[in-house]
Amino acid sequence: MIRTEGLTHINLLVSDIRRAKRFYETVFGLREMFWDGPHLVFLRPPGTEDTITIQQVERAEPGPGNIDHFGFRLVDRAELTLAIEEVVAAGGRLLERGEHAPGQSYAYVTDPDGHVIEL
Repeated sequence: MIRTEGLTHINLLVSDIRRAKRFYETVFGLREMFWDGPHLVFLRPPGTEDTITIQQVERAEPGPGNIDHFGFRLVDRAELTLAIEEVVAAGGRLLERGEHAPGQSYAYVTDPDGHVIEL
């Protein structure tokens, strides 16, 4: 077994880096850590060591690519409807909403580039 301290980052391929950055800052409160050239930005949710890198490529096709989905844990599950509304208002969309088990609600949404996010 390889010993790790967890994930270092998730890298998302996008067609418009500024639009994607604005989406993740607006909807999830991610903050810019730094830019690595004009087509790669590192973002982090406040108070965490989690990192999402957003990389602009010429031909980013809408959809999840090789990542099926990734998830954000809501502080208050009662705010799921509000979270979905914020995603939609910022250019994403709702794919599915349901319960994994009684009382364990979830929603699958997308960002503007089609990456699937579980809430």
